[in-house]
Order: sequence, then C-alpha cells, then structure tokens
Amino acid sequence: MDSDSPTRPYRSALREGQARETRTRVIHAAAAVFSRLGFQAATIAAIAREAGVSPETVKATASKSELLIAAFEVSFAGAEGEESLSETPVGEGVLDIEGPAVADAVIERIALANERGHALWTVLLGAALSDEGVDAALQLILSRRGDDYRMFVGELAARGVPVADVEAAATELSFLLSPEGYQQLVVQSGWPRERYVQWMGDQVRRVVAGRPTL
Repeated sequence: MDSDSPTRPYRSALREGQARETRTRVIHAAAAVFSRLGFQAATIAAIAREAGVSPETVKATASKSELLIAAFEVSFAGAEGEESLSETPVGEGVLDIEGPAVADAVIERIALANERGHALWTVLLGAALSDEGVDAALQLILSRRGDDYRMFVGELAARGVPVADVEAAATELSFLLSPEGYQQLVVQSGWPRERYVQWMGDQVRRVVAGRPTL
C-alpha cells in the first residue's frame, strides 16, 4: 500500500485518541482509589479494577506516584500540567474580568478548586513524606501556587485596589485559601459553602489592606 495512504494518519489519530481516553479513565480511577484508600494502601490492581482495564495498562500509563500527581492536578484544576491556575479549565478567563470584580471571580474559582481537590491534596501531602517524586511535585505545586497568588494580588493592585505589600499578601493568602482551609472549615467543621466563600472574601480584603489577624 502507498505510504502516503490517508488511512495511516487516520489510524494514527484513532490510536492517539484511544490512548488519551484510556489515560483519562485511568487518572479518574486513580483519583477515586487514592481518595478512598490513601497512597500507601492504593494498588495498581485496585486502580485497574476501578478503570476497567488491565494492571499492565495502568503501569503503561504512569507510575503510582505519577498517577497521584496527575489525579490531583485533574481534580483540582481540571487538567494535567504545570500551568498557572488561570490557564486551566477551572480558572480559564477569570483574569479577563475588568475592575475589582475580578476578586470575587477568583475567590469563586479557588473555592471550586479546593472543593474538587482537597481530598487528594491531603493524600499528596502524606505521600510526599515518603516518596521523593511526589515531594518534588509538591514543591513545584507550592511554587506555582505562590506565583498564582502574587499574580492575583498584582492584578488587584493594577485594578486600583489598594495593596499594602504584594509579596506579604500573596504569602498569607496562599496559606489562608489553601485546600487545607477548605478541609478544616467545610469538611471538618461543617461550614456551608456560602459561608466559606464569604470568609475567603473577607480574608482577601483584610490581607491586601495589610490589616492584622483578629
């Protein structure tokens, strides 16, 4: 058959599409298994059963550590990768909002990301204590989080919101608005989502103005 036959690119595209679908299925299965069992107790076999594929398919997709990292990224931000949250499905388009109203939109997106990713964030923190690959990924995620909050505070300043200290505000917000906060306030303490979002807004206004914690 002619090497330029149009059936070959078609078959290649079909295989690539099937591979993407399989990877997506495995990552979503990994997210479910890690959320239920934690990192140590989760097995490749359990992820394979959840995904409806063979253990060999799971192993060919990624290592256990890589699956945890991918599962967190997909759960938290909607996609794998090292992008800023503003460039992921969860945050896409948020910085296009004009004026100080961007703050409310960013807060809502962060609340959504924390809601989606808090369970796997807890697993990720625990796994980082014993797995070098997970720990390296965690440090990168924390670095990106810091960059995101610096960008957020800088955007507020550019839109006319008085900001006392961009770096200090970004550092404090990175802590206050983290998935750990969602876990403690909503999951453990039972706050309704609306109260949590309002609290986040209060923290942003307090921190960017440089007011001390009450």
